[in-house]
Amino acid sequence: MAIHPVHLTVNGHLEQVNVPSNMTLLVLLREVLALTGTKNGCSAGECGACTVLLNGEPVNSCMVLAVECDGAEVTTVEGLANDRQLDPVQEAIIQAGGVQCGFCTPGVLISSRALLNRNPEPSEEEIKEALVGNLCRCTGYFRIIEAVKQAAKG
Repeated sequence: MAIHPVHLTVNGHLEQVNVPSNMTLLVLLREVLALTGTKNGCSAGECGACTVLLNGEPVNSCMVLAVECDGAEVTTVEGLANDRQLDPVQEAIIQAGGVQCGFCTPGVLISSRALLNRNPEPSEEEIKEALVGNLCRCTGYFRIIEAVKQAAKG
């Protein structure tokens, strides 16, 4: 298997790694860079637990090859907080009680942050549409949606 050098910025830090052709971004993040906040839920791009921002856009990291990320900027759930100050979406999901088992939470947070980055005042329908790729088996989404609304209010 061919090995490729990859240079990418992850949560503001330049990373230089050598990866095999078939390594996914998810595996790179979790197993090489030890950023385990991004979860492996399905390995098929269906659950959203592995969602990260790739050049500012939410992607399922289980469906992206690490070699495709050469020169890219990646933000994981660990990168949302700034100097130990939680992102407003993180604060709001805690306040709203939008976390139960927590497995889907990293992907939900990243998808919510992406939405608020492009639309700071989303409607409830827009919030639901932004979260459509994030499966939660615990909460029924009501509190998650309320948290995104709250984060949008500031």
